[in-house]
Amino acid sequence: MDVFETILISFDALKTNKMRSALTMLGIIIGVSAVILLVSIGEGARQYIKREFGSLGTNILIVVPGKTAKEGGMHMGTSAVRKLVYDDALLIKRRSAHIKYAVPVIVGTSWVKYRGQSRDTYIVGVTEEYFPARNLRVELGRSLNTDDVQMRRRVCILGRTVKRDLFGDRNPLGAFIKIGDGRYRVIGIMKKKGVTLGYDLDDVVFIPTTAASELFDTDALFNITVKARSAEVVEEAKRDIKNILRKRHAGREDFTVLSQDEMLDVMGKVLSIMTAVLAGIAAISLVVGGIGIMNIMLVSVRERTKEIGIRKAVGAKNRDILFQFLTESTILSLTGGGIGVTAGVTIAMLIPRFISFLPVEVAWWSVIVAFVFSGMVGIFFGVYPARKAALYDPIVALRYE
Repeated sequence: MDVFETILISFDALKTNKMRSALTMLGIIIGVSAVILLVSIGEGARQYIKREFGSLGTNILIVVPGKTAKEGGMHMGTSAVRKLVYDDALLIKRRSAHIKYAVPVIVGTSWVKYRGQSRDTYIVGVTEEYFPARNLRVELGRSLNTDDVQMRRRVCILGRTVKRDLFGDRNPLGAFIKIGDGRYRVIGIMKKKGVTLGYDLDDVVFIPTTAASELFDTDALFNITVKARSAEVVEEAKRDIKNILRKRHAGREDFTVLSQDEMLDVMGKVLSIMTAVLAGIAAISLVVGGIGIMNIMLVSVRERTKEIGIRKAVGAKNRDILFQFLTESTILSLTGGGIGVTAGVTIAMLIPRFISFLPVEVAWWSVIVAFVFSGMVGIFFGVYPARKAALYDPIVALRYE
């Protein structure tokens, strides 16, 4: 019996019980679809984070107070550490040829008020270098300048959300708003940026770092945002920062330098582990589907015992019978895998249209792996029923009723 004839007979046998065959494939369809969907969501999240980090500037290093146990990890804060101050940032910029910007950043929250309108929001103290370092643009008015910072001017730049809530459709440029106990003149409005990594960049007010130090009565920095001159010198810039700050801090490395790539790697590893776990759970349904295939094939072998006896009586060999039933189980699993691939890819592509906040990126390697795995499941779980059919004694099989 040739391969083509075997496949035709297998299709005829499966079409005889269409409903049973469809229900048998259901586990495979669900498993393949689930694997593709979960991997696509995980890949989408990874690409989303990468894009968002890139939109906030490249070649970025963040210097935070306190030493983490392992560099590249997320900084969770430490105890009894020396603070970073404004002069630390100035010295880093002055003494390293690999650094383009070094911005002392102070972050806090405060009520901002204008006439009868008020709201609580983030106040971020920065210098004029922060905006080009972080790819942020002032759309209306002007940005901060060196004089604003050095002369501790009480000026501010409003994010779009704050501008809308305080001023509505009115032009706020030149108006004075109250931040804490001080009056600040609005000199600019930021270009709309939206939510990035869960943080609304439009719901913020920028003021000079020196003014923020007075507002929050502190000289301790939240961080120093550093931009290296190019991607090629990021490691050199990182080394320079460590050497400069160690000398200022009496030889102690009581700070942590976080690179953007390291933070991306950590997030990527976390997402990869989560995606692998979820995909593994989804793959269990493939195994369940395989058990269903084995169960149905055992039923089919029992129902076709006399057919097996007749075929053996007219010359069919054990390997012919084995190949026949193995082909049927493989066709079941591959057909289910093909439908599952189509369903999974289709749903993955439709998700962004209905759930805009859920990033999805179809990982084509997962499509291939899921489909191949579905075929392997059919072969693996089809071996036992096929072998059982092949080993039937033809005389006993012919007597079977």
